[in-house]
Amino acid sequence: MPSSDGNKRTSRPIRILHVLGCMDRGGVETWLMQILRHIDRSRFQMDFLVHTARPGAYDDEVQSLGARIIPCLGARQPWTYATNFMQHLKCYGPYDIVHSHVDAFSGYVLMLARRAGVAQRISHSHSNTMRQRKLAHTARRVYLKVTGEAIRRYATLGLAAGPQAAEALFGPEWIEHPRRSLIYYGCDLGPFHDHLDANDVRAEFGIEPGEIVVGHVGRFSEPKNHGFFIDVAAEVARLEPRSRFLLVGEGSLRPFIEQKIRASGLSSRFVLTGARDDVARLMIGAMDVLLFPSLWEGLPMTLIESQAACLPFVGSLAVPEEGIVVPWLTRRLDLAEPVFHWAQAVLDAARLRGQVDPLRALELMEESPFTVAKSVTALAEVYESLVDPPIAKAA
Repeated sequence: MPSSDGNKRTSRPIRILHVLGCMDRGGVETWLMQILRHIDRSRFQMDFLVHTARPGAYDDEVQSLGARIIPCLGARQPWTYATNFMQHLKCYGPYDIVHSHVDAFSGYVLMLARRAGVAQRISHSHSNTMRQRKLAHTARRVYLKVTGEAIRRYATLGLAAGPQAAEALFGPEWIEHPRRSLIYYGCDLGPFHDHLDANDVRAEFGIEPGEIVVGHVGRFSEPKNHGFFIDVAAEVARLEPRSRFLLVGEGSLRPFIEQKIRASGLSSRFVLTGARDDVARLMIGAMDVLLFPSLWEGLPMTLIESQAACLPFVGSLAVPEEGIVVPWLTRRLDLAEPVFHWAQAVLDAARLRGQVDPLRALELMEESPFTVAKSVTALAEVYESLVDPPIAKAA
């Protein structure tokens, strides 16, 4: 059944088209999936336009909840993409709002949406890509300049997962801009209340009682920095013979990561689970510490989930401080620090496992801005505020 956050119903749903790469199990996609599950679907009709014909992990559930997956190909061929995009809006629309999640490419998406007559257009920044922008080659800088100008011109609203993500896409002036604001990721805390037998969970992966498990949850992609994870893992394995490593996720870089694991002689220590729909269960029952050495982030859902699981977290400085709700569980290090320091921090954090009251951690998370209920309410208010004049209220 659709949930309700107390707002009045409209005579017809507000129709929103989300634009993103694919509905796989990534942070952005998981957040959108949780929004779809909990938002009042009698008031908000969401569809998902994706840039691939490959099925996504969430596609079946998306469609079971009354939303549509609309493949729009040709993102690397602007004219082809424009033709496909316009045809899809004509076929599946009209939409009240186009909500784009594809970073700089949102400029092109929203320009097309404007030409198609969509009145409200949202550019949503999910990651702090300032470092990559500074290192960009000339052609990339030209692209970023053009798309940035398109966002400024065609986005009627800019949203971001956190302040650093906002600055990366909208510039430092975002904070004074009346049409720029933050929407924090919200986590469904229900699964984190489950009581589990850790030995049973670990046994599924051949992990023995007493072994220290260092985990990671995230797509096998450049920003997650799995290569550095393996470097740290090698040092942890040297310091602690009982250590094991659990990688949860899928992605295009998985073959390269598997190759590096073999080259490091650590194959017997690693378990790669693939994409999973039971992340809370694995955090609570299988892991002792989460290692998250990202090159760049917005505000990672994994940070929110790990604190809800009362799981110690060691991450890079790319992980924003505003996402830290349970500070004694979290530690941030500079990636320039020696690998030995990272390994020692991981082992120190692992010793905290079981020393922090999980009910207290959950209580703090429930009081934080990072719950799905608060996220749904905030996003629903944004959507309703954009429909102007308002859709007529039911009598």
